Amino acid sequence: MRLLPVKKVADLDDEGELGQAWLVDGIWGEAAVGILGGEPKCCKTITSQELAVATASGRPFLGRFAVKKPGRVLIYAAEDASWMVKQRLTAIAKARGVAIADLDIQLITTERLRLDDDGDLEALDATVAALKPRLLILDPFVRLHRIDENSSAEVARVLDGLRLMQRRHGVAILVVHHSKKNSGSARAGQALRGSSEFHAWGDSMLYMRRRGDELTLTVEQRAAAGIPGIPLSLTVVGDELSLQIQAPMPEPETPVPKATPAARIELALAESSSMTLSALRDACGVRTATLCDTLKELVAAGRVERLDSGYALAHQ
Repeated sequence: MRLLPVKKVADLDDEGELGQAWLVDGIWGEAAVGILGGEPKCCKTITSQELAVATASGRPFLGRFAVKKPGRVLIYAAEDASWMVKQRLTAIAKARGVAIADLDIQLITTERLRLDDDGDLEALDATVAALKPRLLILDPFVRLHRIDENSSAEVARVLDGLRLMQRRHGVAILVVHHSKKNSGSARAGQALRGSSEFHAWGDSMLYMRRRGDELTLTVEQRAAAGIPGIPLSLTVVGDELSLQIQAPMPEPETPVPKATPAARIELALAESSSMTLSALRDACGVRTATLCDTLKELVAAGRVERLDSGYALAHQ
């Protein structure tokens, strides 16, 4: 009988602070899979190519976000001719102060690549195994399959194939995907076209949005704080092309610690001479079992006292 591989948790590799190691600091996790999404004409492809140049060169992404793990990049651009990809990458590289000839960016030149075709997926897997890229960019998803994007089962099968590739080779995988039309009011992840599997799948997620002349990039992470909205502008100077961050840029989201049940109980009692159990439960928003256990601990510690009318802060 075949046994699945296991390892004691204490012996697992450490991945860095907060369990997140970075390919690009705060933007894309090392060996993370995810989506770069947005409506048409939101600079999704250019953003992915900025990430390609940053990863291959080690220069900061968008001139700000440090590249922690520079290395080879592999791209499949289903909608653009090879000369167009070269032209854009050359312009972006020049804007970032590097020559395209010095960058290890490889382009898959096959005319067709279908992620739902077992033969094509095996060929892609073998190519990744041979080239060992740090980052694989697939652009766009709609040209890489013939499945129903609204079918969770069909989408999950394709994304599972990419996840297996990521785990097998330790490669970060970015898939460019479209958002629904007129999805500006929806939460970024829920605005992606098709099944909710896309949003659930990603470790690192980037969302491009345009409102009038305003272009923003929102970052969402599975295991770290996100960045709510980076204001960008597309700059073309001569034969240089780049996305530039517009000031001011929002600071990364910092999760606010939730008060402990004990702290909530003491705060509620500080505003009343005494409170019944049910009143405390409503005021503190905790389960009855948690409330009772915490009250026992507070009474034992002499911080709360039990009265005929309920509970009150103990006199210090």
